[in-house]
Parts: sequence; C-alpha cells; structure tokens
Amino acid sequence: MRFIKLDLNLLVALDALLTEVSVTRAAEKVHLGQSAMSNALTRLREYFGDELLVQVGRKMEPTPRALALKDPVRDVLIRIEAAVAVQPEFDPARSDREFRLAVSDYTNAMLIPHLLELTERQSSTVRFNLLPQTFSPKRSLENGEVDLLIIPSQFVSDEHPSELLFSETFCCAVWKDSLLAHGEMTLDRYLSQGHVVMEPGNAQSYETREMANMGIHRRIEVTTFSFTTAPKFVVGTSRIATLHTRLARQAERVLPIVIKPVPVKIEPLQQMVQWHKYRTNDLGIAWLRQMLLQATSAMNAAHTA
Repeated sequence: MRFIKLDLNLLVALDALLTEVSVTRAAEKVHLGQSAMSNALTRLREYFGDELLVQVGRKMEPTPRALALKDPVRDVLIRIEAAVAVQPEFDPARSDREFRLAVSDYTNAMLIPHLLELTERQSSTVRFNLLPQTFSPKRSLENGEVDLLIIPSQFVSDEHPSELLFSETFCCAVWKDSLLAHGEMTLDRYLSQGHVVMEPGNAQSYETREMANMGIHRRIEVTTFSFTTAPKFVVGTSRIATLHTRLARQAERVLPIVIKPVPVKIEPLQQMVQWHKYRTNDLGIAWLRQMLLQATSAMNAAHTA
C-alpha cells in the first residue's frame, strides 16, 4: 500500500533503522534478511532524497533529516499498533498477552508480588515482563518499549494520562547494636553520621533532593543502585539508611536493624502508574491498571496488619 507515493511497509523498516542505527540489527529486529533491509534503506534514501544513515568510522550515524523523522515515524506506528491492539473484549483467563512494566526494584519487592498473586487468583494466562526503569521513562513509553510505567510523580509526563497508586513515607534504618539504635534520632545525630543512599543512575534520590531543597546535605559514604540492598549496608556499622517506610519494615523482619523517624520533614513520595495516551481505550491496559490498584490495597493491608 502506498501513501503520498511511499510504500507504507517501508515505515516499519525506517523505524527499525532509525532506532538501531544499523542495517544488521534493524533486519534482526523486524525479522528481515540483511539484503532486504539494505534494499529498504536504498528505497527510503531515494524517496526522501537523503542518505538517512551515513558511515562514520566503524559505525553509522543518522543525518539531521533522519533525526527529524525518528519521533514522528515512531508516533505513527504506535498509533497504528494501539488501534490494532484494541479488542472488543479482554479475558485475562484466555489471553496470552505480555505486559511490559518499567519498575524499580522497590516496586518489584513491595507491589509486584501482590499483583502476581491477584492475577493468579483470576486464573490469568497473561505474561509479565518487568523491565528496569530508564533515564527517560517518557521516551520508553512513547517508543512503545513499555506498556506501563510505575514511577514517582516527579517523573510523570504531562503528555500522557496517569493515576496515583499510593503514597510512601520515609524513615531511618540503623544497626540494632549501634549507638544510634538508642535514644532519639536528632538532626545533629543524623548529620554527624555517614549515610547509605540509593542513587538512580546519575540522578539524586527523592529524599536527597528533598533535603537539598531544605539546605540539608548528608555525608554519603555508600551509594548503591538498589533500594532493597540499602538496609543491609548499615548492619555492623554506624551508618544510616533513609528508606521507604514499607521497605524498611519488611527489612526489619529479617535484618538486625532498628527503625527511627527521620528528623526532618520529607513530603511523602507519590507513586504513579502511567500509560500512553493512545492506549487509554485498551481493555488489557485498563484491566492491568485495576489489578495494580487492587494490588496496592493488598500491599497496604499487609503492612498494617
């Protein structure tokens, strides 16, 4: 099929080429032979009157024209995919659909087990692919790499719908045999000790940013990429880990730690679920959002029992 003299089948090849910036990887992505993908690139170059991808040293680089095409082409394909994927009904007990969720290890530990338990009760046959969060969650959503994001509110895009799952407070975790385990956790004691923090890549953690806005700066001695390992790193030391309260309570059951209030006021973190605006009418996505809300209720009940 052609539109404005362009073979629309070439849009899929163009999207793969602009995403992978490699003829070989693009061919693998859309299950074409390398010669067929090379032929597609030749036809695309002829249509657009531009090289699109040029050899620079050992790798290929997109031209300015290619960069200008990348997001619009992806947007068109996402629209088509969303329209085709919408079914008149969705039965989780008969569907073999795979849902891709971008989550932190905190969400994996605290919320996802309740989601899996609930969907098991429904005899659901859907599959879940739990993916690590990226530095650009909005792009992951818009590129169709994930179906749902579960992220703090400050990372939510205004261009796509979202809803609140739950709020999370913070507390301090210290080794039960340290001096910090006894007495009040004052601000002076808090700031006099070393800290363990989880830093998401090159960004600041939520509580670090909140404290920095108040002019409070901790002496960070250990930085980890994982929320769930942070409480382990205070054991046997005089360090402090400022943690999500639910995570700290879970860790307290299995680790020799004591929980203390944070001596400064940190606004609760708002954990959101977000989906692509083109998928609002997707019954599968709607079902999964409802399951996440029910999983949140189950998580809350487990931590207040």
